[in-house]
Amino acid sequence: QVQLVESGGGLVQAGGSLRLSCAASGSIFSINVMGWYRQAPGKQRELVAHSASGGSTNYADSVKGRFTISRDNAKKTVYLQMNSLKPEDTAVYYCNAAVITTAWRPYNAWGQGTQVTVSS
Repeated sequence: QVQLVESGGGLVQAGGSLRLSCAASGSIFSINVMGWYRQAPGKQRELVAHSASGGSTNYADSVKGRFTISRDNAKKTVYLQMNSLKPEDTAVYYCNAAVITTAWRPYNAWGQGTQVTVSS
């Protein structure tokens, strides 16, 4: 089994910063892609950012220049540094990872979600 555990969410005022982290554990041989999605009330889930094993990254247009995704492969952890937060960033943020398990099978894992609330 593969587990993703998120931390770092919370309540922050507009203009503030938060740093989310997501640690992967379990029967993992390698991690190909790690990323962050979010879902705001009444809206569809959307990709925020993701990072591939080769180093490539991409971001939603709404967060470019404000958010930075990074990985620590030794710790099997992905981070999302969120600066200049806006009320419209309020959402539940979900970690996602595409991994190869020790049973040599691809597996798409999801975290439980962490709430980010940005007040005006």
